[in-house]
Amino acid sequence: MKVLFIGGSGIISSASTALAIERGIELYHLNRGKSTTIRPVDDRVIHLTADIRNAEEAAKVLEGKEFDAVVDWITFVPEHLESNLKLFAGKTKQYLFISSASAYQTPPAQLPVTEETPLENPFWEYSRNKIACEEFLKQHSSQAGCAYTIVRPSHTYDKTLLPFDEGYTVLHRMLCGKPVVVIGDGTSIWTLTSNKDFAVGLVGLLGNPKAMNNIFHITNDEWLTWNQIYNTVGKAFGVSPTLVHVPSEVVARYIPKIGDGLLGDKAHSMIFDNSKIKAAVPDFNCKIPFSEGVKEIAQWYSSDLADKTIDEESDRLFDRMIEEISALG
Repeated sequence: MKVLFIGGSGIISSASTALAIERGIELYHLNRGKSTTIRPVDDRVIHLTADIRNAEEAAKVLEGKEFDAVVDWITFVPEHLESNLKLFAGKTKQYLFISSASAYQTPPAQLPVTEETPLENPFWEYSRNKIACEEFLKQHSSQAGCAYTIVRPSHTYDKTLLPFDEGYTVLHRMLCGKPVVVIGDGTSIWTLTSNKDFAVGLVGLLGNPKAMNNIFHITNDEWLTWNQIYNTVGKAFGVSPTLVHVPSEVVARYIPKIGDGLLGDKAHSMIFDNSKIKAAVPDFNCKIPFSEGVKEIAQWYSSDLADKTIDEESDRLFDRMIEEISALG
């Protein structure tokens, strides 16, 4: 099978790259060719160097090439998807678009979420743009001569990604014995999926007849509260964190840059029924609980490669939030 990833070296896609190569897929990456020491790419990947946003440049490197599947990891607005479909018209049998589980109705009227759950997120423009991309792809993929597949990941991590906003700033507070802010009362339920588990589902959809003109989310069946998530991270790093619970709206007011993603995603309990992906890809069965996955994160942050930047402003704002909540008793 001949497959092209638009992107391919990111947090989610890197594990799918590794698994595709392991399974003997002839894999191409189309990206700007910037090397990374964080997620090295297998030498067997064939690199096409171009900026996908420059249609003329991308068309040159794609000339004369056809694929069984193209996976679009990096499109976030319909205008870019429209350009991509024109670029790959007649060049692929399957166009697999990476959407987002944050596109689902937020907050959900019913749990667990299935692929039939309505798409509606009034809080986050990112999610609304993904919804618009999905609609465009469903309407126009046939004009490009290919079937569509839509995949909605939820919170998917690798060794470099701490599970909370303001990642290392929060971890540094834990390590220094400072209290950390947890949204709400910490009991809303969340799902964390290792990129290695996600890869089994994703790669299993490539060229899969059950995936054609179909939609799937790919998530872990493990459900965790935010209290559990913070405590699990603390345990992996050898500390017992002091948790201070702050309403999500207050956190969003203090740190607006994370507000939309907080109110439009993490603040709401979100669990998923994975029956559909399991039926289409029988070997998909998440094997990495977060208590194991976080050990890789802890190992990564003990290395010199990890980004240990502390956002001093956010750190001060966390202190102010905690003071405000403490003053209320």
